[in-house]
Amino acid sequence: MSTQHSGAAEAILYWLKKCLPFLAWQSHINRQSLRADIIAGLTGAIVVLPQGVAYAMIAGLPPEYGLYTAMVTPVIAGLFGSSLHLVSGPAAAISIVVFSVVSGVVPPDSGLFIPAVLTLTLLTGLIQLGLGLARLGTLVNFISHTVVIGFTAGAAVLIATSQMKYTLGIDVPSGSSFFASWQFIVQQLPQTNGYALLIALSTMVVVLLVRRINPALPAMLIGMITGSLLCWLLEGADQGVVLLGALSGQLPELAWPELSLQTISELLPGAVAVAVLGLVEAVSIARAIALRSGQRIEGNQEFIGQGLSNMVGSFFSCYAGSGSFTRTGVNYEAGAQTPLAAIFAALILLLILLYLPEVTVFLPLPVMAGTILLIAWGLIDQHHITRILRSNKQEIAVFLLTFTATLVVELEYSVYLGVALSLILYLQKTSRPQVTEVAPKSFSPGLDLRSTERFDLPVLPQLKLLRIDGSVFFGATDHIQQLLQQHSEPANKQKQDILLVCSGINFIDLAGADMLWQEAKRLEHSGQHLYFCSVKHAVMETLSQSGYLDQIGEARFFTTTEAALSALTEHTSAPSGCEQCHNKIFNQC
Repeated sequence: MSTQHSGAAEAILYWLKKCLPFLAWQSHINRQSLRADIIAGLTGAIVVLPQGVAYAMIAGLPPEYGLYTAMVTPVIAGLFGSSLHLVSGPAAAISIVVFSVVSGVVPPDSGLFIPAVLTLTLLTGLIQLGLGLARLGTLVNFISHTVVIGFTAGAAVLIATSQMKYTLGIDVPSGSSFFASWQFIVQQLPQTNGYALLIALSTMVVVLLVRRINPALPAMLIGMITGSLLCWLLEGADQGVVLLGALSGQLPELAWPELSLQTISELLPGAVAVAVLGLVEAVSIARAIALRSGQRIEGNQEFIGQGLSNMVGSFFSCYAGSGSFTRTGVNYEAGAQTPLAAIFAALILLLILLYLPEVTVFLPLPVMAGTILLIAWGLIDQHHITRILRSNKQEIAVFLLTFTATLVVELEYSVYLGVALSLILYLQKTSRPQVTEVAPKSFSPGLDLRSTERFDLPVLPQLKLLRIDGSVFFGATDHIQQLLQQHSEPANKQKQDILLVCSGINFIDLAGADMLWQEAKRLEHSGQHLYFCSVKHAVMETLSQSGYLDQIGEARFFTTTEAALSALTEHTSAPSGCEQCHNKIFNQC
């Protein structure tokens, strides 16, 4: 009886740890890990302070909303996610998507803008949580890396464009399209505020210099302090340089998203895009850090953690967040041991907000613009873009379409377009598997079958070997059937049997099996035969269960190419068999 109770207790504990992941790592907390997490938390708070303010500006929100998101979101995501080091919160790419989605429904200067942002955040969290509970973590794999690279590069250009008005000190109407914004910028270049431009450039130079001298230092924070001092020395406020002003100095307020059916229906398509992008970003970052830390990441649990963090955050004045590569990397390098590091960073940030709200009172907007321009530049993955542009035409097309669509259409639809094109190109590729005539290039250490055309290899006049590389499914049957018919046309009026080398077929469906049966019958009527060799077990099982193995004839299937050749070289359709053949290309010949 005690054994049964012990087993039940273990089962309950297992499911509790699955539902409440923090129970799995709380036992590892000790004095040493607490010290490491506190140090990492302090470092993370210093890093996220300027980032939170900057990202809130990108999202069209007051600066404290970025800090609210940096306080609430990482706590919930850390407690309910699977990664020990992932730090969630405001992120650059997600911020520009949030602004794009909500500004398309509610004007940015409207009193309904912030409630709509909270609604978008709640919908995003519900979608993410639903995907996690449904164990659909693999869905993020349908967004190709090229789509993410193209979208992020386009978002970076949009982010940089949105900050040009602060960098140059000119007036650009909010909510303008990409091309309209640049039209305004070019028209107003003569009215550039030299003080604003100098302060922005100086901030950027200092940040870059600090990063080069010592990457461990908080370069962005140092650059912002330097730019603010320069503005004070130049009396920038009297020269038309706009200051950010003090923070609210308040705790994240309880808020209620706008839940009218009209608002939800208008924001739902954008929420799907924000949810998927947030998951792709968070899971990718978690896996990248896990490779270094040796931890195993549970994708579905990360979905749940991200979903809960956005759902809870929507009621505490937070906008949609995701994983941050910068803050996660800093967290890991600072020696974080558990998600407590992210929680400590949130608590330190809370203290700063409560007791030092005037920390941004003399912060010029050109300083913020300079740091955001550097953030945008960092989003452009030049290394992978170069590789994509050197790759095949399909990858280039996906990248260019996603990048261009990001600038031209609404951001959420650019993601859909990129994914759609990726899937179309993938389906086009899988629906056209290769059917290659092969012959042995060598016999050591085994039968080395290669393309006869590429290697100019001799062939048998009475037997043709064809290798199929790809899945034989409904979308590919027409293409394969056409190629089989082309290859089976008698050469010089001498009929040939066909031996299909099936080692490259991983999957076959009923349509594919039916097509092979039809081809076997067609060749039989013309006095030829169709044989098969090296068929994988899963394919044979499908043929057997569907009844097509019996219809084609089990005697036509051979386990290996060598076994097929031994049986067929003396029983071909050619009247004289092997007697008149001078191409002794197989050992069996």
